[in-house]
Amino acid sequence: MDHSSAEESDISDSDIVEYKEKACARLRSGKMKVKNGENAFRCPFCPGKKKQDYNLKDLLQHAKGIGAAPNRKAKVRATHQGLAKYLEKDLASSLEKPLQIVVYKPKTPKNEEEKFVWPWMGIVVNLPPELKFIEFPRESEDRLRAQFSRFRPLQVTILGNDEDQTFCAIIKFAKEWSGLNDAYAFEKHFVVEQYGKADWNKRNCRKDDLYGWLARSDDYNSPGPIGIHLRQNGDLRTVGDLEREGLQKTDRRVAYYARKIEETNEHMRELELKHNQSAMKLQRMMEEEDRLVEEHNKKIQKMQNAACKSSRKIINENLRLHGELETKRKQIDRRCKQLQELATKSNMDGSKLEAAKEKNAKENGLLNLATLKQKEADKKLLQLVEKQKEETDAALKKLTDLEAQLASKHRLELEIEQLRGRLEVMKHMGAEEDTKLEELDKMRETLEEKDAEIEGIESLNQTLIIKERRTNDELEDAKKELISELQKMLGARSSIGVKRMGELDQKAFLSACKEKVAKDGGKKKLAHLCSEWEKEIRQPDWHPFKVIVVDGQAKMVQEIIQEDDEKLQALKAELGQEAHDAVVKALLEMNEYNPSGRYPLPELWNFKDDRKASIGDVAAYLVKQWKTHKKKHT
Repeated sequence: MDHSSAEESDISDSDIVEYKEKACARLRSGKMKVKNGENAFRCPFCPGKKKQDYNLKDLLQHAKGIGAAPNRKAKVRATHQGLAKYLEKDLASSLEKPLQIVVYKPKTPKNEEEKFVWPWMGIVVNLPPELKFIEFPRESEDRLRAQFSRFRPLQVTILGNDEDQTFCAIIKFAKEWSGLNDAYAFEKHFVVEQYGKADWNKRNCRKDDLYGWLARSDDYNSPGPIGIHLRQNGDLRTVGDLEREGLQKTDRRVAYYARKIEETNEHMRELELKHNQSAMKLQRMMEEEDRLVEEHNKKIQKMQNAACKSSRKIINENLRLHGELETKRKQIDRRCKQLQELATKSNMDGSKLEAAKEKNAKENGLLNLATLKQKEADKKLLQLVEKQKEETDAALKKLTDLEAQLASKHRLELEIEQLRGRLEVMKHMGAEEDTKLEELDKMRETLEEKDAEIEGIESLNQTLIIKERRTNDELEDAKKELISELQKMLGARSSIGVKRMGELDQKAFLSACKEKVAKDGGKKKLAHLCSEWEKEIRQPDWHPFKVIVVDGQAKMVQEIIQEDDEKLQALKAELGQEAHDAVVKALLEMNEYNPSGRYPLPELWNFKDDRKASIGDVAAYLVKQWKTHKKKHT
């Protein structure tokens, strides 16, 4: 039967003794197991603890510590007190060595109730004359202390009575049990030599040497200077009282240190849990960073490939134009030669010949001027390409610096978290204090250096972010200006132009609806239908989308059209699949470009490939249009 099925409610402090006996009885009956193998033991009242492999001494210390802890519940203390009693009384007797915390106890006298003066003191009487009449008492005390040095006295005080010229000395020993042993040895020395207290109290005692004994209650209560000194500097105590006080102090210390060990272990477990959580969090951050860097590198590679293609296309176009100009120049040279040959062979009128020559000269001059202009335009175009390449390289460098700074920042944060975790752990470990203080100082210095380094990285990171934002703002302004000018310049048949994203394609929608509506109405109904669905697309309350997870990753989500939407199903049933597809396309564009405002936004578009056009594509297209236009007018 498990102990958890017993009483669930707590008990009062007055019931601790009764509950302690019950717990001990259950252990004796074998209903609750303490042994966990041949030499291993477990606490049956702490099933949730990770450590369930104690030796007998550690288990007894654990039981006594929790049994004496005032912050524990009464029921927990009672069960652990019962466990301690069982270990000491029943289980310890079956072992080779008794299971008990060792406390030093001196040999006690037969009569434990005999009272002694404490701190332990000895009395020496019949001092020799040379000690009585020395001018400086301090010197006499030092000589007497040196005489009894084998008994390790702490202090010697000489007392005297000037009236009857009797002098004695009080020998003070240590308060501990070792002091009592020294005091017994001191007394035994005089008893063996027959110079003890009983010998001194005889009527015809010898006066030839010192007499000494251990101070007791009769000496303490005596009326003379000995009794006065003993009452002023000591108390009457029995050995049993001192033993009980020592045991109580030892039990309190054991309970205190057991409680402290338990609290320290609990705190260490909390620190370890926090450290593991921080490490997992940083690991996830590093994985997310690696994923973002990989995506960013792919985008940069794509931009570089597009820029290289655009540059090669422009250079090839310039080479083709140079070839055409060379061909024109050769044709004009042939015509001049032909005219000169005709002039020599025929008798043409001189004025006509001169006019033809002037005309050819003018055409040649115009052609040279066009060639010069073309060279200047080509030079400017190459400069623009180089400038675009430099700006792209600068942006790539900024992004690379940002990635490096971000990686360095995350690495420093990880090192700081590890240093802080080690610092917290070392604060709660209590061995080799000097070495650990040096390590703590070094770790604090390292932590301060890392904090200063991460502050510098954050400052540089902010500067790079500001520069990147400025560059993005400039590109966005250029894009807006380009969209504005393209709307004025280009016609409806241009392959590169401006498309309003989120706007319903009226041509495709009307073409799809023409067969369905032609029977019932005319152009007015088609226009009305187109207008109504444009309003529906711009309605913020209508959001026929659902979120799906991409590739099983919770962070990679995507919004797609909800095919079972009532309005879309009704549209498909009424006007057909093509009309449904046109509305779905406008909805997807609106959700991508302006989901909050719900109105169309202009965007550069490649109508030939039906995709978004880059600024490089637009520039290449404009150069091509300019050259074609120039060709027509030359």
